[in-house]
Amino acid sequence: MKRYTICLLLALLPVTAQATPPITGKVVAVTDGDTIKVLDADKQLTKVRLAGIDCPERGQPYGRVATDAAAALVAGKTVEVEVVDTDRYGRTVGRVYVDGNNVNRALVNAGHCWAYTRYVRDKMLFTLQDDARKAQRGLWRLPAAERMPPWEWRRKGKSKPKPSSL
Repeated sequence: MKRYTICLLLALLPVTAQATPPITGKVVAVTDGDTIKVLDADKQLTKVRLAGIDCPERGQPYGRVATDAAAALVAGKTVEVEVVDTDRYGRTVGRVYVDGNNVNRALVNAGHCWAYTRYVRDKMLFTLQDDARKAQRGLWRLPAAERMPPWEWRRKGKSKPKPSSL
């Protein structure tokens, strides 16, 4: 048993040694409520998708408000990005912090976005979302018909019926 534990620890060692270091830089653009661009000290621009959240899309009810809320929290500020993953579009996925405050959580807590059920690793996002919903903060004040999660909104947009040839 002891030998097995040692082998397991040695096998995991390279994985932990290869963890991506955090990105620190200035937010130079807020693309939408859950995507920003960060310029680091080496002038490297990184597009960052905020992990575990999904804000309303442009053209979707509350989309502009969510983008403005994200901008109010991060635009022009120095952030630290705890890298979680890289998405299929090549964006860095991460938890974003301003002065030690978790921006991902702040946006969910204020009701500006959903916990992105499919990708949540930070289970606190579900609690914050429930609190925002119960308190009717942010998008939770919208009529139910206007509160469509962005992943459903995108799916509907991609599956629009083709015009009839009649």
